[in-house]
Amino acid sequence: MKIAIVEDDINMRKSLEIAMSDFKEFTIKTFKNAKDALKGLDESFNLVITDINMPGMDGIEFVKELNGRYEVIIMTGNATLSRAIESIHLGVKDFLLKPFDVDTLIDAIKREEVVQKVKKSAPKNKKNSNDFLGSSQALSKVLSIADKASKTDASILLLGESGVGKEVFASYIHKNSPRAKKPFVALNMAAIPENLIESELFGFEKGAFTDASQAKAGQFELANGGTLFLDEIGEMPYGVQAKLLRALQEKEVRRLGSSKIIKIDIRVVSATNANLDEKIQKGEFREDLYYRLNTIPLHIPPLRERKDEILEIAEAMITQNCQKYGFETKTLSPEAKSELLSYNWPGNIRELLSVVERSVILSEANEIQKDELFLDIRK
Repeated sequence: MKIAIVEDDINMRKSLEIAMSDFKEFTIKTFKNAKDALKGLDESFNLVITDINMPGMDGIEFVKELNGRYEVIIMTGNATLSRAIESIHLGVKDFLLKPFDVDTLIDAIKREEVVQKVKKSAPKNKKNSNDFLGSSQALSKVLSIADKASKTDASILLLGESGVGKEVFASYIHKNSPRAKKPFVALNMAAIPENLIESELFGFEKGAFTDASQAKAGQFELANGGTLFLDEIGEMPYGVQAKLLRALQEKEVRRLGSSKIIKIDIRVVSATNANLDEKIQKGEFREDLYYRLNTIPLHIPPLRERKDEILEIAEAMITQNCQKYGFETKTLSPEAKSELLSYNWPGNIRELLSVVERSVILSEANEIQKDELFLDIRK
């Protein structure tokens, strides 16, 4: 097993080299900083062990740059809860607090080795359609268009009501595209304060504004080579829309506070449940940006038009939630099934998932009854 260790402290780096040399099953290569590691890492490495606090590029930014190409163990001497959570969100499996003994590190490495063996032995599907828990004629029609569109670099605009699964479709398009091995980065315009959207998209340099204590790559840079999914695109501030359009047309961005141009190669998938034609008429959305994003419009039908999926999704989620909470296997009564099929589902799949999870938790027996769905309240 070939392991890269990234540690700026020379004493720590050397002590790890010496300690690890006793384990002949491991080949160790050390780097004094993240930038050197990015230059030296290749496909022969199986695992990266990195410090968090390093000059230049810190460990969190380094893990983002690795973008899932390697399993990662993080080590640090002054961890904070927020940093630990951020590393977990990036897929880091182990977080070691300094000082630690070599046996603790070896145990963590062996856990990663087992994970990698399981991943390599798992069957690989040629087509990534397992994101969808059910099937219906309406869904098949949309997936047929998505399959054709995914093979190209054309911009796709996902349209449909809230909760129909637009991010699932965006992920499906990415997984079945030539960019599948590159990053998939999702950004929700409605979830970011208006004054932060520009810096989130394009990044910023240290000192670009108050509190910019260190440089940060924007989502365009993080998605380079892959797919950038812009959810709730209709909520993007009008002033930022021109900059987004220019970035897409010129295929380049510039961080806030920098004069350096950064070339980008991304595919954009956007989504909205808003009426963009109406927003254009009101002067709230740029028409030229709309045409740039809307090369291939994909209308995702609401759940009430995909009734064949309802019970498939419900039963799959009942199984998942029973496993999640350690319950015995539960099923739906015939009356409960009928109730699910007759309900209008204004919140679409998101609402269905919520109803199912609640019914699994609150149902008294192993057969979920109609009144345990609590759909009368919603009606």
